[in-house]
Amino acid sequence: MVVSLGRNTKSMSRPSSASQSQQTGPSRAKGLKDIRIDEEVKIAVNISLERFQYSEEKEMEFPSSLTSTERAFIHRFAQSLGYVSKSRGKGTRRFLTIWKKDGTEVAQSVMTFNLSHNAKHVVRSLLQRFPITNKERTDLMPRTERGVSLALEADSCQDKNRTSGRLNNGIPQVPQRRGQSELDLFRRSLPVYDRQDEIVRIVKESRVVLIVGETGSGKTTQIPQFLLDDSSRNGIPCRIFCTQPRRLAAIAVAERVAAERGENVGQTIGYQIRLESRVSPKTLLTFCTSGVLLRTLMAGDATLSTVTHVIVDEVHERDGLSDFLLTKMRDLLQKMPSLKLILSSAALDVDLFIRYFGSCPVIHIKGRPFEVKEVFLEDILRTTGYSNKDMIKYRKEMQKEEKQQTSLTEWCRVRDGGVRQEPRRERTAVRALQENDLLDDSADAVFSQLSEKDAASLDPWLLKEMDACISDVFLSQDAEAFVQLFNLILSENVSVDYRHSETSATPLMVAAGRGFLGPMEQLLTMGASVNMKASNGWTVLDWAKHFNQAEAVDLLDSYISSLEAGKLDESSLVQASSASLSAEDQELLKAYHHSFDDEKVDLDLIMHLLSNICQSSDDGAVLIFLPGYDEIVGLRDRILYDDKRFADHSHRYQVFTLHSNMQTSDQKKVLKNSPVGVRKIILSTNIAETSITVNDVVFVIDSGKVKEKSFDALNHVTMLKMVWISKASALQRKGRAGRCRPGICFHLFSRLRFNNMLEYQVPQLLRMPLQELCLHTKLLAPINCPIAEFLSKAPEPPPMLIVKNAVQMLKTIDAMDPWEDLTELGYHLADLPVEPHLGKMVLCAVVLKCLDPILTIACTLAHRDPFVLPAQAAQRRAALLCRRRFTAGTFSDHMALLRAFQAWQKARSDGWERAFCEKNFLSQATMEIIIGMRTQLLGQLRAIGFVRARGGGDIRDVNLNSENWAVVKAALVAGMYPNLIHVDREKASLSGTKEKKVRFHPTSVLSQPQYKKIPPANGQAAAVQSLPTQWLIYDEMTRAHRIASVRCCSSVTPFTVAVFGGCAKLPSTALQEPAVQKSDPLNESSDSEAEDRSLSQRAHMNIDQWLHFRLERETASLVFQLRQKWHWLFLRRIRAPSKPWSQVDEATMRALVTVLTAEEQEAGLQQPAGIGQRPRPMCSEDPPQTSSWRSANCRRSAADPELADHSPALTDRPLRLSPSPAVPQPKLNRERAVPQPKPPGDDRSDQLSIKSTDSNSTSPSPPSSGKCSKSPSPRHHAPVRYFIMKSSNLRNIEISQQKGIWSTTPSSEIKLNRAFQESGTVYLIFSVKGSGHFQGYARMSSDIGPEQCQDWGFTGLGGVFKVEWIHKESLPFQLSQQLFNPWNDNKKVQISRDGQELEPQAGGQLLQLWDRLSGKQLEVDSVPLGSRP
Repeated sequence: MVVSLGRNTKSMSRPSSASQSQQTGPSRAKGLKDIRIDEEVKIAVNISLERFQYSEEKEMEFPSSLTSTERAFIHRFAQSLGYVSKSRGKGTRRFLTIWKKDGTEVAQSVMTFNLSHNAKHVVRSLLQRFPITNKERTDLMPRTERGVSLALEADSCQDKNRTSGRLNNGIPQVPQRRGQSELDLFRRSLPVYDRQDEIVRIVKESRVVLIVGETGSGKTTQIPQFLLDDSSRNGIPCRIFCTQPRRLAAIAVAERVAAERGENVGQTIGYQIRLESRVSPKTLLTFCTSGVLLRTLMAGDATLSTVTHVIVDEVHERDGLSDFLLTKMRDLLQKMPSLKLILSSAALDVDLFIRYFGSCPVIHIKGRPFEVKEVFLEDILRTTGYSNKDMIKYRKEMQKEEKQQTSLTEWCRVRDGGVRQEPRRERTAVRALQENDLLDDSADAVFSQLSEKDAASLDPWLLKEMDACISDVFLSQDAEAFVQLFNLILSENVSVDYRHSETSATPLMVAAGRGFLGPMEQLLTMGASVNMKASNGWTVLDWAKHFNQAEAVDLLDSYISSLEAGKLDESSLVQASSASLSAEDQELLKAYHHSFDDEKVDLDLIMHLLSNICQSSDDGAVLIFLPGYDEIVGLRDRILYDDKRFADHSHRYQVFTLHSNMQTSDQKKVLKNSPVGVRKIILSTNIAETSITVNDVVFVIDSGKVKEKSFDALNHVTMLKMVWISKASALQRKGRAGRCRPGICFHLFSRLRFNNMLEYQVPQLLRMPLQELCLHTKLLAPINCPIAEFLSKAPEPPPMLIVKNAVQMLKTIDAMDPWEDLTELGYHLADLPVEPHLGKMVLCAVVLKCLDPILTIACTLAHRDPFVLPAQAAQRRAALLCRRRFTAGTFSDHMALLRAFQAWQKARSDGWERAFCEKNFLSQATMEIIIGMRTQLLGQLRAIGFVRARGGGDIRDVNLNSENWAVVKAALVAGMYPNLIHVDREKASLSGTKEKKVRFHPTSVLSQPQYKKIPPANGQAAAVQSLPTQWLIYDEMTRAHRIASVRCCSSVTPFTVAVFGGCAKLPSTALQEPAVQKSDPLNESSDSEAEDRSLSQRAHMNIDQWLHFRLERETASLVFQLRQKWHWLFLRRIRAPSKPWSQVDEATMRALVTVLTAEEQEAGLQQPAGIGQRPRPMCSEDPPQTSSWRSANCRRSAADPELADHSPALTDRPLRLSPSPAVPQPKLNRERAVPQPKPPGDDRSDQLSIKSTDSNSTSPSPPSSGKCSKSPSPRHHAPVRYFIMKSSNLRNIEISQQKGIWSTTPSSEIKLNRAFQESGTVYLIFSVKGSGHFQGYARMSSDIGPEQCQDWGFTGLGGVFKVEWIHKESLPFQLSQQLFNPWNDNKKVQISRDGQELEPQAGGQLLQLWDRLSGKQLEVDSVPLGSRP
């Protein structure tokens, strides 16, 4: 491919997602700033490289007309994209060529290992007893022709799985006439109402109609009603589907439309979302999500044959499912002439959709007339007088800058000339580091309280000492000065970014200028900033370049790129367009941008603005748009607890949150008007832009940010990034303020930023992981239509090369066969709500029986890293320490994620999760999302048959190996493949499939070895040399400048890679026997020749194009056959998950577990305790503590005989945030509870006041069992059950308390008797109907007999039984408001019928409330229960 670069190339009006990412990405702009070339050449190079990136060309040549500077720019830019570049020739014949890496240049180091004697014995025994059969060999051979039988089998599996989440069948009917409603007057006032006849006429005349209605026009609620009313008037049958981008919107709009028609939801109007529906045979207008309609279409095109109209609302959001739906709908319109398609939106890209659907009419509808005033960032800063300490500091620094610049110029002149040698000043001795030694566990308390000292607060001797060190490094080339510098930073808590008082140079800058690579690595490890500028405007990268330190430039480029910032740098915009700003505004914005990181949301400014609004106006709701749940939680806590301006007057404010994971009931509260004198404050994601309308909003505060999941298909990296919204979204947000009266919209971005925003958001189809999309395409596209061909029909299709890469990846992980047909595994992966490789990991965990740890890890990887990165360098060091402490010496970032989650759940059950998150640098919001995702994923595994209600495959069975970290890592390898790294400890290097040099990402705990005091000079090399094995798995690779970096890594054994890596079906040539060589005893050879000969005599085991193991003959044979046994077992379980395990299966699993464990021990890897979901059974002295998963759809019945040795379990507080409602399951399908060891020092004797702890919440260090107290339960190991007893009057309760007896209804009798006989410990919580209280609780102490009591005053009661009252005090319902019962549709515990059983976690926590009420527990919730008296 030869490129011609025109000098007048114009930039494209709408950048693609790829070019946009280049503009905003961290690595591609940085490092190129100093190479100054013409703008048109830069644009032309950009376009050429982008075309090359997405083409199938391997090589590209640039013309010889380029200048040397332009060639330098192209070299640097090509390398940042991961290409190899080279110039050749001289003068006018000098050409520049770039080419894509294909992996061939990766130096192949020898991949080998051996099995221990015991491991070989185990595998031999297995193979002697169950040798590989011909059927196993045949099934594990790659197919050579397309199979028909598989497709038929798959179709039946597919149909079975599709039944969930589909719209119900129905027939068109003539709608009933609408009823009278109090909302009729409001309907007539909507702008869209006057256009009713016109809209109905155009819809009748056209196949496709575009409706662009401004915010507040009424399009979403009225247009479907216009169609219903017209059908009713004219007697024409109709059936309408209306899609919404979010489940909450579907429910809200359905309820509103039903109310306007004077009927209830579920009659003419209904809704259907995933796992919830309100429809009936009479329903003619169904609101649903795009996903539900797509899943319906997967069952075949005929499902829409009885539908007359499909309305796709909010098309401008361009989520992946909507674009996908439009692609399918365009095909269906050609097959179904009677079907009408209506696209509705507030800000539609009209030209795009007219081109896509052909010439179709467009209807524009105006919004409400109320004016909304727009206020931008510069106006806010000017009018409110907002300032912060960093802005004040910046202004002072500006005054000093001129003097510092003179000194710095003098310095640099000396450095360039190399003549001046300043006399070295004597440096004072500083006390040695002791308690601050980095990465000792004892340092936790020290670092959690660190805050760096500001330069102004440093003692004069310290200033002088720091200046002397920096001067000596730069002017005298004194590398030893760094020892003193590091001591001062760590022992005196000086900022690692301390600026030299005369020149403003930082330690990192002078180290880069001098080319001291070791100290540079140390400073970067300690958190030094690469973005700071000296008084002459140089960054650290500029220092390295100015003084020609090439290696320092490489190191910094690599580090800067790996930070993956995606910077939203507005300050550069301000500088670029300063001509259009007044001097005052320019100074304000400059000071602000220097004081605050644009990538975040300024909650301080929002609080300042909110306070101003509340002081300057008496009423009007405030809607605050925030990017995600993290920011919502942070701002909510500030308003409710931290900011005295609001917390001290909480009665004046109502704070609501709006986000996609909220409950429907919470959403309804937001829509109600607040009482007089109370201001409503709503914290919302972009869900309030379109989907949910709050009518009383007067003020909008727009952060200007949104969180988008983006996928870099070339690097296979998924990121949840905070990005600027589009102009269309900004206008939508503004429109939310003018619903009931004139309003004000405060934008927290400048007019310049607004002018530079994209017109519309980048379509999600261009951002989402394509593997997932390709799986769903196979279910939607015609059978013989290739995936790439179907996706090319989308409104804005993804590049063909990326689609092909995604399809190839699906073939690599066995989700598709060579003909792009889905395999059995592929059909299951399409049903799981995570990316395919994570889905495969979870299914492997089910078969390996280690599900719970993998559930947590998979959900964390699917969402985001819960560890937050603090701003201060000292706190960043502390955050690294916390992360490392959670790994427990396992060389695994995945372990850190797992144990952090478990420890958080434990803290949550003890009521101090907020403090725990702050102490350990964790995001509370992320943890809550992860726990909801776990529930959803587990529910889906149940729905498709992988986790059963009882017996084999139940929740206990699939967790038998959860305590074994070696087995858990096997599931990780199976899911993470092909993300593997080979470790060469001799060369201290890491290499990947296509990368000969890879670095650890700075956030990985593997990036630095254990060290004391100061980090080692070559941290990466030391880290590689300290690794215990030759192999790593990683979650994602980010492209650095020439060097890629890997994040979220774990060290794994070569045996695990050889067995669990790669495709299941390998060709017959995969295992090659060694060539037989005749030995010549007379010919002596050297050691190296002997070594070469020994390698040549080894067998070859080739798993893929890169994984080539060279093993001893017997080892190779044993490993290969065990690998075949595993893959055969996995394929059988995938085909028939409900079939019982055979003897072969059980024996294979035992052999795998034994060998995995032995190899892990051989490598010296640690096995931490308590990582599994279910700990070992307790000794008889241990108290039957309780713990349970929080999922509403996973309780095991206490009738299960396997429970005889286990106590039930309690978890933390019920989850009020759930991404989707749990699948309702019968009670026999609940998860069983498990015991937990009691923490030391907890000697309370009453079982009811024990600490509630979750099965997942193991503390970072293994718990030790202390002296245990007796339990009131008469039997050991018996589960505890909890029931609500409702009484019609208080007198019956008093009789029970006096006589120690109770009677209940016959229906409840059966439940209670069975529970008492099976478990022996049954607690009854009593409540008199209508009293608003629980009247106490008692323990059931006898079976229910036939004898009846005449004192009750109610004849319908059954036999009497004995109860032992424990607490007789009344407990108000207000104290149990936070407790929900998952076994009663997640209702509050007080909302229970007579005989309702409580989930053990809820029951145990309810009983604890009496202890708190009576003063037995003296500490408040924020103190860990383990430390309470």
